[in-house]
Amino acid sequence: MIGHPDVNGSGSLQNSDNQPQSHLNGKFLFLALGALGVVFGDLGTSPLYTIRECFYGIHAIALTKANLLGTLSLIFWSLTMVVSIKYVIFILRADNRGEGGIFALLGLIPTSAGKITPHRRSMAALAGILAAGLLYGDGIITPAISVLSAIEGLEIATRAAAPAILPLTCLVLLGLFLVQRRGTADIGKIFGPIMLLWFAAIAALGIVQILNEPRVLRAVNPIHAFNFFLNNKFHGLVVLGSVVLCITGGEALYADLGHFGRNPIRFSWLAIAYPALLLNYFGQGALLLISPEMKINPFYGTVPSFLLYPMVCLSTVATVIASQALISGVYSLTQQAIQLGFFPRIRIVHTSSEMRGQIYIPFINYTLMLACIGVVLGFGGSGGLAGAYGIAVTGTMAVTSLLYFLVLIHRWRWPFWKAFPLVSLFLLFDVSFLGANLLKVLDGGWFTLLAALLITVAMTTWRRGREELNRKLQTERLPVEFFLEEVAKHKLGRVPGTAVFMTLSPTGTPPTLLHHVKHIHTLHEQVLLLTIRSVDVPTVPAKERVSVQELGQGFYRIEALNGFMQTPDVPLILKLASGYGLKTDPMTTTFYLGREALLTTGDSKMFRWRKALFAFMSRNAGTPAAYFNLPVNRVVELGAQVEL
Repeated sequence: MIGHPDVNGSGSLQNSDNQPQSHLNGKFLFLALGALGVVFGDLGTSPLYTIRECFYGIHAIALTKANLLGTLSLIFWSLTMVVSIKYVIFILRADNRGEGGIFALLGLIPTSAGKITPHRRSMAALAGILAAGLLYGDGIITPAISVLSAIEGLEIATRAAAPAILPLTCLVLLGLFLVQRRGTADIGKIFGPIMLLWFAAIAALGIVQILNEPRVLRAVNPIHAFNFFLNNKFHGLVVLGSVVLCITGGEALYADLGHFGRNPIRFSWLAIAYPALLLNYFGQGALLLISPEMKINPFYGTVPSFLLYPMVCLSTVATVIASQALISGVYSLTQQAIQLGFFPRIRIVHTSSEMRGQIYIPFINYTLMLACIGVVLGFGGSGGLAGAYGIAVTGTMAVTSLLYFLVLIHRWRWPFWKAFPLVSLFLLFDVSFLGANLLKVLDGGWFTLLAALLITVAMTTWRRGREELNRKLQTERLPVEFFLEEVAKHKLGRVPGTAVFMTLSPTGTPPTLLHHVKHIHTLHEQVLLLTIRSVDVPTVPAKERVSVQELGQGFYRIEALNGFMQTPDVPLILKLASGYGLKTDPMTTTFYLGREALLTTGDSKMFRWRKALFAFMSRNAGTPAAYFNLPVNRVVELGAQVEL
């Protein structure tokens, strides 16, 4: 038996700060430019709507000098504390074998006995699923509000363009989603230069306005933020729900860690994106000090009239790039959820032979497309969407802080007195922003909460249903030793070739094997019992991925580990198993899969409606042959009815 690596404990995975990042050698500036285009698209386009939402709309506050300086102070310290300190300095250090994101962070929490209780682990998993649901909501809202805000600039140029804004937005979104099947490998090469141009443009626009009214820089003093709440009380908290729009996209810093690396992301943020955003926000503030009537759309108010149409075009391209980053992120999140058992198998298309992260998921793509166009038509303007936007962002950030605390305590063994104050500071911002956005539930926030609730219910139902199904099948399993004794006793006929029986459990005899023997009364000369087990790490190295155990009489048990960033590939697993002396010929190998017809009349503790939902999801899941990369002409499916 080949031993497995310690993929779930705390011993084998270390913070990558202690490991050389050889893949970054000679490519630092290229990666930094790529990070600028992908990671900061969402953060970079926030100036299109953040200040406007604070001073224009149903939750707007009076545009006075004190309120303006207070709002700018809140924006400055939000970007500094949440993005620069929380994510760039601290959260980016929590890499799971080089990968980031909510599931990667969840995977860092040890599962070994004595390190964290099963109840706490279950609660952490539920929080991670809820955060994933909120990120799906973010994936719906981001393309809609970003593109809509950019195209609304046409209304500043001419009021005659107002009726065309919604149709144009829907047309851009439609085109964005229809080109997804081509992949982003080629178009991604120009994301960085375009976003570099974008950040240079917004920084220049801000500098011009600041030179006209340099007093706006006083907002750096946090006393203005304090006085803002002191003077406005409850209304100040409501406006905080609009201020949070300046940090949307902060979670992308962590989620894209594996694509670009920690240092290129930090460099792009601190050297380019962060100063450019601050200059533009303060520039919009300087404009409003001089021309308060521009509060309808202060971003485009900073643009000279002769540059208005080019800036609308550049803004639209920038928002499409920001949307592309979120869409790709949702694809990656879905792939991870499938691997971790939170989501049923669906078709995943790899659009690049060179980059593993370049994937396209048709079902997710068209679902997002319909949802994005639906919310644009339903809300009718970026102001309505802003309420739905904030809850997704702040909810995910709060969960990230809580999971990070568990990693600090249980993985890195920080003392409580050291970890608690740090995470409390993070949560002070997260909970304040979340509470402020909850006040806007009736004004759009309900949509994000509903989307997150539906996705959370679906994910938890699928995971619970698979556990119940596995438990049911496990109770009916025949010990493999007893089965082998029966094979020897009855001297079943053997035919040339190899039979691979896929099984959920690494113990007992697979039901598909029993059904096969019952109906065919023969066995192949070589029989492989293959179990693929998902683990909470992004990737498992090839040398640690497979274990082979000889059972006798031509029977072998293979257990393969699969990281949540890896796609199950049975031919590859068999090739790795050949390194342990197990020989298979693809032309004489047959793969046997089980196909369960689920009945909801059993004694499972699941509610009846959850059983029905699980059965529906199971019936509509993708074909196992495609998911496991099996040759379809060598696959046999054996059906069985199972009562839950």
